[in-house]
Parts: sequence; structure tokens; C-alpha cells
Amino acid sequence: MSIVNIHLILGSTVSMIIPARVVESGDDGLLLWVAPGTPLWRATIPPGTHLRDLPPEGSYPLRADRWRHGGALILQPAGAGHAVWWSFTREQEFRSWYVNLESRVHSPDGADVHVTDQELDITVTPDRAWEWKDEESFAAKTGHPVYWTPAEAAAIRAEGVRVTHLIDAATYPFDGTWCDFRPPPSWPLPDRPPLPRAEHGPVG
Repeated sequence: MSIVNIHLILGSTVSMIIPARVVESGDDGLLLWVAPGTPLWRATIPPGTHLRDLPPEGSYPLRADRWRHGGALILQPAGAGHAVWWSFTREQEFRSWYVNLESRVHSPDGADVHVTDQELDITVTPDRAWEWKDEESFAAKTGHPVYWTPAEAAAIRAEGVRVTHLIDAATYPFDGTWCDFRPPPSWPLPDRPPLPRAEHGPVG
């Protein structure tokens, strides 16, 4: 499998479907690459808003778009409730790490991974200074039937705390590994994946 389609989900809404190239795959998880300009599907939401601030019961059809940022490496450790993103500039200079607290379900053929975002995240600078992100939104969603219970919220935060210990200790994946990553020039942009039937809707 050379391409995996990442379905990013918040609550019951698919926010994005991104095709990512497999850099490494094994029993310990997946390492994926999202190149600048990658064609993708993105939820159609009102301008100036963020999906986290909209009602989870709303209808947000997917529209064709492209990845608007520099490249990103995404480590999805097997069995872990988080992913680590290495963010790069368009000139391929390392910018920061980003820890996304999440749960994942893989399709039987491995071609798709459905990632349910758990709202609470951690931003990490190149010198390993870190801080929590979206704590207020995480707290506001706790207890809502579409999101997570108070007990689940405690487990989500505990997963984040475990990752902060890795950051503080400067151990993998925060030890500088992959910060000098350069994708081979021979890698073309992947195609935009077909829109899954369950996620069909008006396409803008």
C-alpha cells in the first residue's frame, strides 16, 4: 500500500479526506507524508468559522480542495491514542511538532484510516517548548453525546500527559528524527480519492 486516505472526523462530521504517501509501515505503526498541494476533500463550512465551533448536527458536504500548507509527516503509532505531526515550510524547513489526540480505525484493506479527533492537542516548538491547545473547546464538548464522557476525557488527557513526558525527555519522536526529511523528487502528488458513498453529498 503506497497511499493511505486519512479521514479526519470531529464528532459525527468528516472534516477532510487526505491521501497520504506511506513512508514507513510496520507493526509499530504508520509514517505518512502529506505534500503541499495534495488534492483532497474538505467540509464546506461558512467562511471565517472552524468546524469545532459549529453544531455537530449540521450538514457539511465535502468539496474538492487542496492541502494549503507546507508538507507534513504524520506518525500514527500502533495502539496509541495520538499522532505526531512534523510540520515543514514549503521550502522543506522543519517548523514544529503537533500532537493530535485521536482514535483510529483502519479499513480491512489498509487503504483508509478513519481518525476521530479528540479536540485536545499539544503544540511543540523546535526547542521542545510545549503547550496544550483547545482546552476550552475540549472541556465544552466533554459530556456531549456526540463526543466523549468525563471518564473518556480523563483518559484522553492522560494520553497527552504521557506524550509530554516524551517531549520533556527529548526521546523519539521528539529527538530530531525526521526533522531533516526530504521527500524524493520522484514522488508525484497522489490523486484525490473517490468520495465514499457514506460521505457523499452536494459537492462544491
